[in-house]
Order: sequence, then structure tokens, then C-alpha cells
Amino acid sequence: MAVSIAIVGGGLMSHGIAQVFASAGFPVRITDPVPEVRAKVLARIESNVEELGGDLAALARIEVVDDLAACVAGADLVVEAGPEDLGLKQALFADVERSAPAETILATNTSVIPIGRVMDRVRRKERALGTHWWNPPYLVPLVKVVRANETTDAAVATTLALLRQAGKQPVEVKRDVAGFVGNRLQHALWREAIALVAEGVCDAKTVDDVVKLSFGARLAVLGPIENADLVGLDLTRSIHSYVLPALNASAAPSPLLDALIAEGRLGFKSGRGFFDWPGDKQAALRAKVASHLKAAFATAPALE
Repeated sequence: MAVSIAIVGGGLMSHGIAQVFASAGFPVRITDPVPEVRAKVLARIESNVEELGGDLAALARIEVVDDLAACVAGADLVVEAGPEDLGLKQALFADVERSAPAETILATNTSVIPIGRVMDRVRRKERALGTHWWNPPYLVPLVKVVRANETTDAAVATTLALLRQAGKQPVEVKRDVAGFVGNRLQHALWREAIALVAEGVCDAKTVDDVVKLSFGARLAVLGPIENADLVGLDLTRSIHSYVLPALNASAAPSPLLDALIAEGRLGFKSGRGFFDWPGDKQAALRAKVASHLKAAFATAPALE
């Protein structure tokens, strides 16, 4: 019998995750509490598959259902990809556990909330873990599999194997910390980037230009730890002795973000953030990112 996948949520991440599994041959059920979202799931996946030149037969392996219990019944793996709302996720997994088989692996796609907190109301915590996918899931190969304190080796191994079968490149995160790995690194960079603008060191465009036209251009083939080895750990330590004391170390969000939000400058969703974002400029950037990812990962080697 084929391994069955249940996806809870029908939004940007959810429909992309469903697409990945269905394209790899897995039967998938997907649900969302909002009827309008459910109604658009298959059309969104079809559009993605066509754009990628994939096989539309994948659509026949996806069933959109109205009810959570029906979605997770008989599933071997449940992936939740709802809003980053802790209370909502906790209640959702309590409901999922009541309707899913006892051995079903329960996975949350939270990007920052510790898995143990999300799974607080799950009774059988040994089969609960995190699977953090990156957006868009059907283009970015990496998925982090995050252990909670009680997650078993078997649950982790099974999840890693399923993700490899789905064509992804999973990695294991061994400790359950807020933000895991990728978002801790990403938001450390964002904190410093915003601080540089807030302190008048440079403007926002200069920050982005420096990243994109220097170290950012090599990050896909030269990770930060590899780079430290490349330049020498003695030199790395020497540089740190000068620069680390000067870096922003605030434990609170930047006041500059608060000021921009108060002005209604929320980014794409309001048309203005650090930059102005009319609709055509938004579409152009999204297309540029998608094109870059498709080209970058079309020939990307597997993780060593």
C-alpha cells in the first residue's frame, strides 16, 4: 500500500508541499477551513506544474477534502502548514491526533516556534516533529527535520526517508530551539541589516546591493563554516575580536520596524515598506526569484 500524505492548510506553503508529494507519486489529501482556499488549491498546483513543465498526472493523486478528520484518516504522515499562531497549532494537533492513526507521524511546518510547544497537547509525543520547508517548497530542495525532546529515532528516520523519496534534500536538526537553523541565521543577518539602516550607516538599497553583489553571490557554494575554514580560523578569530563587539545585539525588534509599521508601511501587502512596491514591481521580483531558483537548483548536486 502506498504511503499516504495529509496536508493541513491550503495556502502558499501547503499547496506547494502537496504538489511535491503528489509529483513524486504519493497519494495526498489536503484541507483548509476556508472554502474559498480549498476551491483554489488544485488550480494553483496545476499552474505551478505547468510552469515547471511537470506531469499533470500529479493532480489526480491529490484529493481536496472539506473536513480535517477525513483528511488525516489513514494518513502515514500529516504535515501542518497553517499560520504561525501557537494556540491555533496546539488545538489543531489535538484534533489531528484524535482522528489520525496511532502511528501517524505528526509534522509542523512552523518556521520559528519550538516543536515541543506546538506539540504540547499531543499525547504520543514520540511521533511528533518539525518539517520546515522553504518557500516555494517545489523549488527549494532543503527541508529541515526538527527533533522535539521526545521524538524517536524511528520517526526521524522515516520522515527523512519519505522526504528523500519525494525528491527533497532533508537535514536533521538535533535540538529544538526557536528558529532552528535557517531562520536563526537569516534573522541574525536581518537584525544587523536593519540596524545599519536605522543607525544611518547606509540606506536600504546599499545593504541589499552589498549582500547580493558580494558574499551573497557565493553562499550557494560556500557556506559560512566552510568560509571560516577557507580564510583560516586564526584570521576568523582576529576579525571577530574587532567586529563582534560592534554588532547589534538587541533582543527586541528594531524601533525602525515599529515606526514603519505605524506608518502603514508593511512591505508588499501595503505597497510600501523600506521600498515602494507597486503591483508590477512585486510581480517582477517574484518572477525574478522563481527564475533564479529554478536555474540554481536545476543542476544542484545532492548534499554530501
